[in-house]
Amino acid sequence: MRDRRVKPRIPVKRVVRGLLFMLCARVGSLNGIEQALGKCPRRTRWHGWMGGPLPSADRLGEVAAVVEAQDVRAALYEHYRLRRRKKTLAALPGGLRVLLLDGHEHFSSYLKQCKDCQERKVEVAGKQRLQYYHRYVLAYLLYEGGRLLLDVEMQRQGEGEIAAATRLLKRLLGTYPRAFNVVGGDALYLDPTLCKLILQHHKNFIAVLKNENRELIKDLRGLLDRVEPLEFEYEDKHCVCHDIEGFNTWTQLGHEVRVVRSVETRTVRRQRTKEHETTTTEWLWATSLSRQEAPTNVIVLIGHGRWDIENLALNELANEWHADHLYYHDINAILVIMLLLLLVYNLFHVWIARGLKPALRDRYSIRFFARLIASEFYQELGVSPSRSPPL
Repeated sequence: MRDRRVKPRIPVKRVVRGLLFMLCARVGSLNGIEQALGKCPRRTRWHGWMGGPLPSADRLGEVAAVVEAQDVRAALYEHYRLRRRKKTLAALPGGLRVLLLDGHEHFSSYLKQCKDCQERKVEVAGKQRLQYYHRYVLAYLLYEGGRLLLDVEMQRQGEGEIAAATRLLKRLLGTYPRAFNVVGGDALYLDPTLCKLILQHHKNFIAVLKNENRELIKDLRGLLDRVEPLEFEYEDKHCVCHDIEGFNTWTQLGHEVRVVRSVETRTVRRQRTKEHETTTTEWLWATSLSRQEAPTNVIVLIGHGRWDIENLALNELANEWHADHLYYHDINAILVIMLLLLLVYNLFHVWIARGLKPALRDRYSIRFFARLIASEFYQELGVSPSRSPPL
């Protein structure tokens, strides 16, 4: 790891290892890891492994703001390379390896700001207030039986999510040229410029199709009565699908598009009334994949797999790993800590999947093992609470 300091007194590896400890134990703040390691009453093996005492919380943030993010990305790539060599990233049916992209808001405030903050006006109690925030785009590799977080790109001041996603995709196409052959996302990613970039690199795209005014949807609905639907079961849903190829209505793309419509019916039990209720939802996807490359059921699988980036990545990172916490208000510090978190997340989940015996993995929840790691970390500090006074 490198940083942009000229004559550093504190080695950058000590700072990075301190940040890794904080993320692995899910401490949740720089002050928390300083209190645990920096003010520990005795030296522990963690101090020896870091090569010296932990810097202060302010110093951790200051150094993170000048660490080279590309070096952390290199560590993420090395993790992917080892996983690929050991054949733990099995492709989906048909040899498909899907890269999912999605944006997420990291932080917002009416008071705190930096030179790289995005700005927007928000109405609060009938008045317009200026709000500052940061957003990023996350790249997520979907494979058979799991997921791998590859990279993240911060959204720059004044630009939209597609601009950041395009910059991220270009970097991934150069760094991970063989990691994926399909790029997916929500309706926002059905952008002609982005889709052309994907096709130019001989890869395919799939995205949610919305907006009833789009010509693609109008043409699809006009052909529904002429096409025999395909019915199958997907997880706990009954799917009735119309799969039509050869749409040329999207003139901005200049390429034929396939549209898949899935009407899904499922029965749910309401928690409040304890009654069973049948619900029906409609999904539309536009893709450049042909039927030979991806049958209808695989399109439904990939289309719903996009929600994995919401439920199994972004939500888990925010709720379980403190990813939305602003550790230090600097865009490079946010990026570096986020990239380190992706690495820790990948290591933790591959350990759960391949480092535990199946019987042990089935007996306990993932959260149990996360708490076990945190408890062992704090136990090693050797801090014993004072004896409670008698009642």
